[in-house]
Amino acid sequence: MTDLSTTYLGLKLKNPLVASASPLSKKVENVKQLEDAGIGAVVLYSLFEEQITHESNALDYFLNRGSESYAEAMTYFPEMESYNIGPESYLNLVSKIKEAVDIPVIGSLNGVSTGGWIEYAKKIEQAGADALELNIYYIPTDVKMLSKELEDAQVELVANVKNQLSIPLAVKLSPYYTALPAFAKRLSNAGVDGLVLFNRFYQPDIDTETLEVIPSLVLSNSYDLRLPLRWVAILYGKIKADLALTSGVHNEKDVLKAMMAGANVVEITSEFLANGIGRTTEILHGMEEWMKEYEYKSITQMRGSMSHKSVEEPAAFERANYMKALQSFDNKVL
Repeated sequence: MTDLSTTYLGLKLKNPLVASASPLSKKVENVKQLEDAGIGAVVLYSLFEEQITHESNALDYFLNRGSESYAEAMTYFPEMESYNIGPESYLNLVSKIKEAVDIPVIGSLNGVSTGGWIEYAKKIEQAGADALELNIYYIPTDVKMLSKELEDAQVELVANVKNQLSIPLAVKLSPYYTALPAFAKRLSNAGVDGLVLFNRFYQPDIDTETLEVIPSLVLSNSYDLRLPLRWVAILYGKIKADLALTSGVHNEKDVLKAMMAGANVVEITSEFLANGIGRTTEILHGMEEWMKEYEYKSITQMRGSMSHKSVEEPAAFERANYMKALQSFDNKVL
């Protein structure tokens, strides 16, 4: 019998398909549908640092407003340190979803700075999350900021969040680091349980009629798989942290490639948004059929079989691959 089970962040999953953070997880019924379709785990939509700090500042403003005119006004409220502020609806949703399904539920925090907002990591754990994914979505624009400064700050942020938790922590990264393997190693040494490769930065566009910068969201396609696939293959076996591949996963072959490169799981959103939650069942069926045909008994058996760990000269392999890719155009031009 084909065994699709895997482990991720110390959690036992029935298969490597994980629904990544998206609007789909804003409703309990959607998560239940994902579970019924066969999903292995779900990452809830992200709670943003800005949401927490905004609500905190807003509440602080209203609690202090008028206190100079009415000295007794502040006695109506508890001290700010003990006041339960922030987007409680998110924490309530974590609890409701955890009660409604049996699959692992992973909370998500999106932020870039250290501060009081990271206390919500512990609150998400207390709400019932089995693990937490920290999404570091940051594009440096300051020409004075050095790469070491940025990386040091992010390692400090991760360490601060990790200190809040007793559940596993995964960190979702962008591909834009000068020496990604070294940075991944630093995060792993800091105690991170998993790395998610990669965050897709949604590039803004310019409206030439209104002369405004406008947001633009484009769903991924299978071609987008190649970037995270390459880096999963490079990192496999070199760090302690588990690896999750996200971006460009749309069919069973995409999932199988990710496993061969060394991923523990894949995270999917675009395919579900484009073609429905039912794609989960179809992808799992396709994986089973392929594995039977090629005589693979388990996901564990194939994991890392096409990683750099299996190549004698990884750096030379990268150069050779680059040169071959360029030469493939020769016949088309000449």
